[in-house]
Amino acid sequence: MTQDELKALVGQAAIEYVRAGSTIGVGTGSTVNCFIDALGRMPTRIRAAVSSSQQSTARLQALGIEVLDPNGVQALDVYVDGADEIDASGCMIKGGGAALTREKIVADMSERFVCIADESKFVAQLGRFPLPLEVIPMATAQVMRHARRLGGEPRLREGVVTDNGGAIIDVHGLHIADPAAMECEINQWPGVVGVGIFARHRAQVCLLGTKQGVKTLTF
Repeated sequence: MTQDELKALVGQAAIEYVRAGSTIGVGTGSTVNCFIDALGRMPTRIRAAVSSSQQSTARLQALGIEVLDPNGVQALDVYVDGADEIDASGCMIKGGGAALTREKIVADMSERFVCIADESKFVAQLGRFPLPLEVIPMATAQVMRHARRLGGEPRLREGVVTDNGGAIIDVHGLHIADPAAMECEINQWPGVVGVGIFARHRAQVCLLGTKQGVKTLTF
């Protein structure tokens, strides 16, 4: 199977975790686009969705699915999103699509996080994928100095402005042996809006697309 075929496979498989008539959280990215398309084919539709990005909102609305303001929603049944990396405990690196802060907010509202990914995203230790940080623009230089002290090589993602008006710094070369501790550390740096380590908001389920089919991992 091609990578696109694996994405379509896990996107469809995630429908099993969606109750008809429920309100769910929907993430961002090419794998999530496959899930959104599968939502549109459900015989009995969901009631509504909370979206983590303007891009996903537009795709959901094009299928006639109502997208709600998260401030008017108390809780979500499930959050379905992809990952740039996921380890054997369900901790993830996210933010390749620059939506990490909104993704973490929607994950925090949800009873269950279902990660959908192809097998190339499953790693023994996080850090091969550069760690995205969303920052207030005036703090970019100082946050980059902090990242260097941590042993990383920070690079500003040129030309990228998040849906929140923030900048993205990608930190290369980190070896994330303790995701929760590093997440906590980076969250303390002034100017950081969000860090792409999802340890406190890790996945409970991962639907991993493999050449043998969908492999279900539970954490």
